[in-house]
Amino acid sequence: MAELADVASALGSVVQVIHTAGLSPVQASVAAIVAVDLVGVANMLELFGAVIAPGGAGLVISSMAGHGVELSAEDEDALATLSAAELSALPVIQGLTEPGMAYGIAKRGNQVRVQAASVEWGRRGSRVNSISPGACQVFCVSVGNWLEVGVDSVGVNHHELAEGLLPVRGDLAFDEAAFGVAFDACGSTSFLGSVAGSFVFDVA
Repeated sequence: MAELADVASALGSVVQVIHTAGLSPVQASVAAIVAVDLVGVANMLELFGAVIAPGGAGLVISSMAGHGVELSAEDEDALATLSAAELSALPVIQGLTEPGMAYGIAKRGNQVRVQAASVEWGRRGSRVNSISPGACQVFCVSVGNWLEVGVDSVGVNHHELAEGLLPVRGDLAFDEAAFGVAFDACGSTSFLGSVAGSFVFDVA
């Protein structure tokens, strides 16, 4: 990540940074989720926060899963403010055994870290936000198909979960209305990175 930030800044002004990398709890271990979904985002915010150009914008793709996790004020403060290198040693992280919980805490960490980082980014005349998409059907490269909505390998029934959390739009049947696809986040991403969205900052 440090090399990427160096190369990007050497090529010219860094005006937009979008962090989309993430691992699903269905397909990854606790350690991998912490490394990519939590520490990876923290690294991006630190390193690109130091090179983002005035007027630039950053965006982190978080998840609604982060809003379903209840953490103490102390844990949230630590997730928001400790250096990226220190995050994996936190007791709340060290005690994780379930990928689903690791994912939720990592995404909550993204949200509070973006809010904290927005202050430092703001001092450079730039801004950073995160968005938290709901349940989406995604194309799985390893399977070569769209993942089915159902019960995953850790026993989470995503159909039942989303039915309880997401509104049904209009007269559409639930399966047609509640689940989005990755492209549904593109409009928000484009707006938040644009001049038109320049009044929005630290949204998590």
